[in-house]
Amino acid sequence: MRATIAAVEPILELKFGQVGIANLRLNLNDPAALRSEIEQKVAAAPQLFARAPVILDLSRLPQLPDAAQAQALLDAIRAGGMLPVGLSYSTTENELLAKDLGVPLLAKFRAVYERQNSDEGVANIAAAAPAPSRPRAVTAAAEPPPAPAAAPAAAAPSLRHAKAVRSGQQVYARGRDLIVNAMVGNGAEVIADGSIHIYGRLSGRALAGAQGDATARIYCLDFQAELISIAGRYRVFEDLPVELRGKPVQAWLDGEKLLIEALAP
Repeated sequence: MRATIAAVEPILELKFGQVGIANLRLNLNDPAALRSEIEQKVAAAPQLFARAPVILDLSRLPQLPDAAQAQALLDAIRAGGMLPVGLSYSTTENELLAKDLGVPLLAKFRAVYERQNSDEGVANIAAAAPAPSRPRAVTAAAEPPPAPAAAPAAAAPSLRHAKAVRSGQQVYARGRDLIVNAMVGNGAEVIADGSIHIYGRLSGRALAGAQGDATARIYCLDFQAELISIAGRYRVFEDLPVELRGKPVQAWLDGEKLLIEALAP
């Protein structure tokens, strides 16, 4: 009798995709101050920051910390209430530091860093290069014409949500705008990769540009938000203008600043 061998299923399935991890860029190598500031952020918006996964970005420090110093920073982040999961890519020395700490370098931030440096390199080369001896059009004439650009994909239609979003509920518009035709209550959360339009009271949290779209905006007719965020920049209730509460407003990013103003009647 021949023994049959059953097919063995793998014990795990590994995929790479987009995940909600924040980049924590450090300006000062001070674990105590770092822990204190993180505790304040977690206390102000626990639904957003408590146990939030973060990537530690050391690129602004004047000197890269050694392994012991970097471990102290990771411990301070964890003690403050967030969860450090690795380092963002910077230099070869940073990569060695990550290996010493036994933590990963996050590919998303690695790609951004390398693209920025590549763009800067191209710009520097272009600035240093002498002017061509003949017009660019003459040089380009001998080259094959570029392939036609692909037609842009049609934008996804907005997600419309007709009912009230109540405490503990979350509505997410992936890859598009979100339109809510009712109120967003205390403790509720609305998220969109694009802009958010709320035709009612916003008492909970609204997070637009969730995948980093800095052009996204937030509109609502009755502004009483616990927290608003666009592309990771946020403002909490205590930081929101008192004179705008209960008013129709719009919010948008101007560089690194999240601005709010009343909508014209």
